[in-house]
Amino acid sequence: MKQIKIFDTTLRDGEQSPGCSMNLQEKLEVAHALEKLKVDIIEAGFAISSPGDFESVKSIAEAVHDCTVASLARLNIKDIDAAYEAVRGAADPRIHTFIATSPLHMQYKLKMTEDQVLEKTEKLVAYAKNYCSNIEFSAEDATRSDPAFLVKVVNAAIRAGATTINIPDTVGYTTPAEMQNLIAYLIANVENSDKVDFAVHCHNDLGLGVANSLAGVLGGATQIECTINGLGERAGNTSLEEVVMAMRTRPDIYKNPPRIDTTKIYNTSKLVYNIIGQTPAINKPIVGANAFAHEAGIHQHGVLANRSTYEIMTPESVGITANKIVLGKHSGKHAFDTRLRELGYELSEEELLDCFEKFKVLCDKKKNISDSDLRALVTHKKKDTENAKYSLDRFYVHASNVLSATSTVRLKLTNGSTIEDAAVGNGPVDASYNAVRKLINPPAHTLEKYSINAVSEGKDSLGEAMVKIRVEGSDDLVSGRGLSTDIVEASIIAYINALEKII
Repeated sequence: MKQIKIFDTTLRDGEQSPGCSMNLQEKLEVAHALEKLKVDIIEAGFAISSPGDFESVKSIAEAVHDCTVASLARLNIKDIDAAYEAVRGAADPRIHTFIATSPLHMQYKLKMTEDQVLEKTEKLVAYAKNYCSNIEFSAEDATRSDPAFLVKVVNAAIRAGATTINIPDTVGYTTPAEMQNLIAYLIANVENSDKVDFAVHCHNDLGLGVANSLAGVLGGATQIECTINGLGERAGNTSLEEVVMAMRTRPDIYKNPPRIDTTKIYNTSKLVYNIIGQTPAINKPIVGANAFAHEAGIHQHGVLANRSTYEIMTPESVGITANKIVLGKHSGKHAFDTRLRELGYELSEEELLDCFEKFKVLCDKKKNISDSDLRALVTHKKKDTENAKYSLDRFYVHASNVLSATSTVRLKLTNGSTIEDAAVGNGPVDASYNAVRKLINPPAHTLEKYSINAVSEGKDSLGEAMVKIRVEGSDDLVSGRGLSTDIVEASIIAYINALEKII
């Protein structure tokens, strides 16, 4: 039995979802986290879609060494050329090409006949094969395609050199029984089906993404396409953490689980949520705040007696470790580094020193430092802002419930000089943002989302501010993050962080 491969498309399908765009540095950080997680294939992007996407795919392909790196390409020459140019520097480059096969898509989107789709599939998969040996072919909207025609298309793709055949549930329409039967039918009827990997790529429109992917495995699929935190178009994709832990938890059913290092799941999830400026739902499986919480008395009694009474997996198995070291203002760098390593973080010396300095500052403001505080410090590393032109030097606010708030903000420039201005607003954050805009004079934009979340419990918790802004005339949302025990300060830092990205 083949080991199940994990194909992660967080940086392509996940990043396409509204409000989840990432810059190059952020994409590289996610790619390295995926490599440590031991995914088998990273789909780094859609190279032809923009110069920026091409550069990010190329950079990831050259930076990652322990994974296959793929680029998506429509079934045409320009797309395939761009995809190969972007991934050619990878240790194992893959071109992932696709064409729609459902009657609906062929008639209304492609305006092509079945014979034309077959001809194009064989001709252009062969064209891609001239570039590299690792070729994936996807039959878009496969689950609404005629199964007999699907066999013909897959046969054509394999004859032309495809090594992976992907069967996407593009609109999240199918059910687990249908997916299992479809994969089994294709494997039974396609020529040389034992010579290729069959993959499933399931969307979550009906909440069945994970269930359909697992059903595909039972049907014979050997690759699952998924994303961190289930990010993706519309309701998202199959969630990597959920589908992997389902297979690990039920080895009696799924006997060939993937090579994923599950102890890296929590940190990778946290990283992606921080980058896109989101937080998980409290009941999100595996990584949500309540995933391992027990409030009902009968549950608590059972867990205290034996954890397996109400926990089918341990927090440690996904990287949530118990705190054995108490950190505080007298802790040294060695103890700090030791705890970060226990939490799964391996920082460079420069990053460690930067985080340790922030840790010492935090110790002066808080008595007890939690693991959540440490994770927040790491995810707000220096490199998030090291190329920034502006940084917050200080601010003064005056607010009440009867007068408009006023804020004076001083920013420090990269040359060491400072600039300062004041503004009024509907509250201290609004006033501060008005002052920042006067100082920076950014392009016209709107603030689409603003949120503050407590990183840990208690009145002295770190506040994590997240903003999303949209430049006038653009469809893209840009996120910014800030961290401080003062929520106004965190809010200003987050706003500056976002404006830096659009300037």
